[in-house]
Amino acid sequence: MAASPARNAEPHLDEFLCFAVYTANLSFNRVYEPLLQALDLTYLQYLVLVALWAEDNQIVGSLGEKLHLKSNTLTPLLKRLEAAGHVERRRDPDDERQVRIRLTAQGRTLQERARQIPSGVLKASGMTPEDLRGLQGEITRLRDRLLASGG
Repeated sequence: MAASPARNAEPHLDEFLCFAVYTANLSFNRVYEPLLQALDLTYLQYLVLVALWAEDNQIVGSLGEKLHLKSNTLTPLLKRLEAAGHVERRRDPDDERQVRIRLTAQGRTLQERARQIPSGVLKASGMTPEDLRGLQGEITRLRDRLLASGG
C-alpha cells in the first residue's frame, strides 16, 4: 500500500480548478480555430457577431458588458469587423456620446455560414447537449460568484 501524501503538501497542478478551466479554454480554442478560419474570424470576433445576431444595433458599452470585454479590447475588434465589412459603427442619433454597432448585409449573411460551428464544438466535446448545458450553467454560476466576491 502506497503512503498517502501529507495533508499539508502543496497541491498538484491537476488539483487546481482554475487550471482545468484554463486548459479547457485552450482546447476550445483548438476546436474553434479551424471552424472560424473558414469564416476568416477570430474567436472574439465570432462572439461579437453572435451577440449581434441575437440583438442587432447595440450600443458599444452594453455589447462590451455582455461579452465581459473592456473598451480597449472591444474597439479594435469592432474596427476590424467594420474593415472586413461585417458591421458598421454609427453615433446614436439620440445620444451622440454613444456608438451603435449594426450588422451589414454581409454580416447577416455570415450567420448562415456560421451555423455549423456549435454542432462542430458539440461533436468535438463528445458530450450530450444536455450535459454541455449543465456544465455551462455550473461554470456560469461559478463565474458570477467569483465576480460577486470582487474577483
